[in-house]
Amino acid sequence: MATLPKIIESSKKIRFQDCDPFNHLNNGRYVDYFINAREDQLLENYNIDLFKIVKNEGLGWVVSNNQVAYLVPVFTMETVVIESQLIRYSPKHLQVEMRMWNADKTILKSIAWFGFVSFNLRTNKVMIHTDSFMSLFKEVLLEVPESNFEEREMYFRSLRRKK
Repeated sequence: MATLPKIIESSKKIRFQDCDPFNHLNNGRYVDYFINAREDQLLENYNIDLFKIVKNEGLGWVVSNNQVAYLVPVFTMETVVIESQLIRYSPKHLQVEMRMWNADKTILKSIAWFGFVSFNLRTNKVMIHTDSFMSLFKEVLLEVPESNFEEREMYFRSLRRKK
């Protein structure tokens, strides 16, 4: 059985309609790019079709919180690489870190943490993850040493200053 990757990634082109008058990706749109990339990555790497699960089982994950740090501007028509990884999980929650890089992954543009809650759309209640999901989470978990987002952001900012 093949080992599943712990860090999954995909490339996206930044579109004109998502940018502000300065040709920068609008800060509100980062969340859309991160979430869309994660959905695509889950399907491509773990065969998790979130929309099929919602339709067939009434189960899904809702964003409970997010934090985004904007390190370097992202520009109109720029291609970015978005990485994501599961950094924490519990029976009802997931914490995912996502990073947005330039096309050759030499410049970190943004970092984000997203909290997700497992949710049953049929009962309209938070639910416990299934055993199969808990096994998957255990396999793909890649924790980070920092205990909170601010520490993680400062870690990446310090790396940029050293260059």
